[in-house]
Amino acid sequence: MASRLEINFIRLLSRCESIASEKRGEAEWRLEKYVGALEEMMVALRKSVSKPTAELLTEYMRKVDFLKGLLEADKLSSTTEKALANQFLAPGRTPTIANERMPVSKTVHMQTKARCTGEMRDELLGTGLSGKGMSENELRNRRGVPMDERQSAAELEAVLQHHHNLQEKLAEDMLNLARNLKNNSLAAQNIIKQDNQTLSHSMRQADLNFEKLKTESERLEQHTKKSVNWMLWLMLILVSFSFISMILFIRIFPRLR
Repeated sequence: MASRLEINFIRLLSRCESIASEKRGEAEWRLEKYVGALEEMMVALRKSVSKPTAELLTEYMRKVDFLKGLLEADKLSSTTEKALANQFLAPGRTPTIANERMPVSKTVHMQTKARCTGEMRDELLGTGLSGKGMSENELRNRRGVPMDERQSAAELEAVLQHHHNLQEKLAEDMLNLARNLKNNSLAAQNIIKQDNQTLSHSMRQADLNFEKLKTESERLEQHTKKSVNWMLWLMLILVSFSFISMILFIRIFPRLR
């Protein structure tokens, strides 16, 4: 069961997503305050005893980071910069509340990208803020100039192609990074495998040396036992010979009376 802190966090998060999905203006400052409060509550959730699962915490943090990135992107001056910043935003993957069919953050992300694309098109075609004061006749006259339209269309195509090239370059860089990581992991795996083989060979060699040492020790022990037996027999022979010699000497040379 969700704690009171988590319930308040979900309510505030849903409110922030609702504000972000609408046309902001006067509510912009409130959204910034709410996002700041969400960050504080997120820290408290992480330290809470009854904190949610790691997957939920990751999803909550993802949505808070998306809202922060959305606010930072809106503060950029250039429409192109806003479009690029919105491209790198990662919306939430699951609905915040139960009655959502689709995550609101994904809807906000699509709306923001569409708005940035429209603003870029308006800037290139000259129908942005500078064209709001034109009359219908002026707009018709302007649309009647095919060269300007072709030039604006070419500029729009160039900008879109530039963004496409940037995305392709980023994807290529990510692929190269993944390829390098894979190569490094394979090289490390080969080195570890070689080290394991060397260690196994050293252990087998150590076992062989131990067996040889054990065999030589047994042979030395047997040789030592044989040497001791020969010395014992030699001492017995010498003692026996000395005893017999003494008896013979006494028999041959009796004691003088």
